[in-house]
Amino acid sequence: MNDDAREEAERFRWIESEKAGYDLGEEAIQQWVACHWSAFVRGRALEHLSGRRFWLEMPRAEFGALIREFPDQQELVHEIVTRLAAGADNLTILQWATDTARPVNGVCNVLQRIDVNEWGTRFPPPDDADPPHIVHG
Repeated sequence: MNDDAREEAERFRWIESEKAGYDLGEEAIQQWVACHWSAFVRGRALEHLSGRRFWLEMPRAEFGALIREFPDQQELVHEIVTRLAAGADNLTILQWATDTARPVNGVCNVLQRIDVNEWGTRFPPPDDADPPHIVHG
């Protein structure tokens, strides 16, 4: 995950530097962290929990947990994960469930298992001036 974060931050740095006409350096890296870190971690956590991609930094037991724990609700899980990956919050997903007659109890169970807000506390953004896991060498 750390290598991917570094690549994403460097890609952002390159794009923003091209727009500015000069290398923005560490400022662009820090901007990526501030603007994109949460979504980056959320996406990786959803991949891991869904069993789509194993991330070494995340607990082995969590890999594929949504498949194991909700075997008869995979379509619902997929719909929820897709919405979360696109940036929806829990309240928005609950509103969607109500509006589309999805089983609200099932949606709540999946959301509680994913606990998207907890993943952010497990992997907080680097707060030092030179985060070693995303700065280019």
